[in-house]
Parts: sequence; structure tokens; C-alpha cells
Amino acid sequence: MNTTGAVEVAVRHILGDKVSGGFLRPRTRTITWTDARYVVKRPTSGKHTVELTCPECSASLLAEVRDHSSTRTIASVLRVLAVLCLVVFFAAFAYAIHEGGKTLPEGQSLPVLFSVSVIAVFVTFVAGPVLFVRSLSYNGVSMLDAPKPRRRHGIMPVRKASQGTRTPR
Repeated sequence: MNTTGAVEVAVRHILGDKVSGGFLRPRTRTITWTDARYVVKRPTSGKHTVELTCPECSASLLAEVRDHSSTRTIASVLRVLAVLCLVVFFAAFAYAIHEGGKTLPEGQSLPVLFSVSVIAVFVTFVAGPVLFVRSLSYNGVSMLDAPKPRRRHGIMPVRKASQGTRTPR
């Protein structure tokens, strides 16, 4: 239910966070939680604060809800930044290959821009996908900073069910 006037979110109460494995076995992290779904009304303009209640511990959580136009704008800016990261990644990668493949005379070192391009490759390799995935899941609702007993909570967007799936008979 992701219309202009409302957005559906889930309030998660984290029950356990366990890391297993280690030196010889791969590390795995298991998080268990309970959640409740809420439909939050969007303001016509700007942002406003709503109070959501955790079903597990009855803690009240404050969430900030943005209007539809600013939510779309922020998601679009995140996508544009992801595309810019993609462009910078390929430009820096091409420059690093070009400069790194040269044979330099003795005593001459690579330009400073080479190290900057290598750093840019690594940064944009991580930042690009993170920004793109965040732009897809951004719904304009974020939890405001919670005091210590409420930190084991999260407000997550509810994913839409796909329309074209059928159950096998």
C-alpha cells in the first residue's frame, strides 16, 4: 500500500543477534525479530512526526514521515548519485589501467592522480550499489534517535507483493 497519501511500514523488535563461526568456519550472523505493520499517513507538505508502538515491549517509537514529493526527490537524488558513482568508477578504473600499465624511467614515479583514482575505484565500487539499493527501498519514513531501551527497534519499509506470480498447482 504505497499510495501518495499513506505508506506502510513495519516496526521491528529485535529479539536476538547472534554471530557464529569464526576462525575455521565462515562467520554467520543470525538476527531474529518480531514485527507489526502500520499504515502511516503522509503530510501534504513538509514532514511530521508520528508515534508508533512496538507490539513486543510496548515502547513508543518516534518516526519522521516526509511528504510524497520530497520522498521522490530524495530517492531520485540517491539514484543520480549511484549513476555518478558508476561513471566515476569506470573513469577512474580506465585511468588507473592506463597509468598503471606504463613503463616509467628509473627514478620517476606515478602521478598523484593515480593513487586518487585507485581510491576512487574502491570507494565507488562500494558506494554505488549501496546508494542504488537505498534509493529503491527509501519510503520517506525514518526512525528518530531512540533512547537506550528503544535501540533494539527498527522501522522498515514493507515490500509490495509482486502482481504476476502464481502459485503452482
